[in-house]
Amino acid sequence: MVSQRRAGAVLGYANVVAKNLVNLLYVPLLLHFLGQGDYGVFQMTNSVVFALTLLSAGFYGSYVRFYMRERAHGTEQGVRRLNGMFLLVYIVVACMCLVGGLLLIVNVHSLFSGGLTPREVGLARELLMIMSVNIAVQLMSTPFDSYIVAHERFTFQQTRQLFTTCAMPLLAILLLYLGLGAVGVACAQLTISSILLFLNVRYAVRALGMRFTFTGLQWNLFKAIAVFSFWIFLNQIFDLVNNNVPNFLLGAMASSTAVATFAIAVQIRNIFFSMSTTMSNVFVPQINRIVAEHDDNDKLTKLMTRVGRYQMILFWFIYGGFVVVGQNFVKIWAGAANVDAYWLSLTMTLPVMIPLTQNTGIEIQRAKNRHKVRSLIYILTSLIDIIISILFIPTFGYWATAWGYVASILLGTGLFMNWYYHCRIGLDMGYFWKNMMPTILTSFTVTVLCWLVAHVAALPDLVSLLVFGVLYCLVYAMTAWLFIANKQERDMIRGRLLRQMRK
Repeated sequence: MVSQRRAGAVLGYANVVAKNLVNLLYVPLLLHFLGQGDYGVFQMTNSVVFALTLLSAGFYGSYVRFYMRERAHGTEQGVRRLNGMFLLVYIVVACMCLVGGLLLIVNVHSLFSGGLTPREVGLARELLMIMSVNIAVQLMSTPFDSYIVAHERFTFQQTRQLFTTCAMPLLAILLLYLGLGAVGVACAQLTISSILLFLNVRYAVRALGMRFTFTGLQWNLFKAIAVFSFWIFLNQIFDLVNNNVPNFLLGAMASSTAVATFAIAVQIRNIFFSMSTTMSNVFVPQINRIVAEHDDNDKLTKLMTRVGRYQMILFWFIYGGFVVVGQNFVKIWAGAANVDAYWLSLTMTLPVMIPLTQNTGIEIQRAKNRHKVRSLIYILTSLIDIIISILFIPTFGYWATAWGYVASILLGTGLFMNWYYHCRIGLDMGYFWKNMMPTILTSFTVTVLCWLVAHVAALPDLVSLLVFGVLYCLVYAMTAWLFIANKQERDMIRGRLLRQMRK
């Protein structure tokens, strides 16, 4: 399982790198083929339809915990009943998703006529039809994907994601060349989701022996899962508000071009989320196993700190690089019309340093069934985000949505969650932040110095950006080796390099 976690993390980062490289070409092509307006409609519609995933009510996040409990204290028959229960739940959820999509289609004019033209409203209606089916297909894949994760088969999972990363944009570009526009992109997403459903079912059933029992289902077990999942559901509302509602509000109160600029900034911000969660996701089964077997807070604190430290180094490496070369890069990549996406990204990304280096703590809470308070606090901060956005969008446009997001992150994941981890969960957050400070201080210094040099140099074209980006990577790597890595880590890296050289 250690090798699976290591391979999963490596493949996960390969997947993230591939996804970002693909986006370097994919987003400009979408903007070229669709135009600023249709691209904004596509992103807004995608955000609205994504809200239908809330119908899953957090059941995805609960499977691994209850699976580990059944394996530790139950029987094989109990695992089969758990599988059957989850499959039935997701069949119902997928049907509800289709009904929800139909309601959105019927009311599309009243929802978007204030910010979109009649032609754009018609396009939104077509996209809603296809994207609703796509979400339903993705939901049906969830029970099988959860079973694969519970078995820590990260190699298969990440290889499958790598296929998606490459295949979806290739198919979308083909359909764009055929003249299908945004509808073609949505059809490409649906096609790839259907292929992934088939692959997940085949691997889980044939390779891992996933079996289902639909008789003798226990009401008490379902009630426990439903209560546990409900609080994850509330947390998903927070994520939905912070990640998708701003696009909806901008589309309804501003314009499709404002949605496009903000969507590009969010896409850049999401790179940081993908880099962070790639590492933490492979530890989800291990965390649930520790809690199920002996619930050792000292061991959990050290695991959270060890993972968080690597996440902090990775966060500052990428964030500092974006600070240094990002402004000119955004101009070249997304066009001068979207240059504000650089400042929006910097503003929204810096505070997420806190949750992105502590996301193993989320899994610790869930494994301990102590995630109720977090969900309630996040709902409150989501309301703050909405209020700030609604009040200031008419005057400040997409900056209002950025300010609302920053306020919700600092209040929720920053101040409250660190207090909660320390005082209620039992994790030593003083120990955590003491281990983070060398990385933060060193990285901040490197970022400021490199930004000053880049600002003087101006970096007018893509070649100069790439050259300076490489220089930044070398400077950061050297500084991290000297001032961030400890003796044990340096010895470990030297040992691995020597072993590779002997081979």
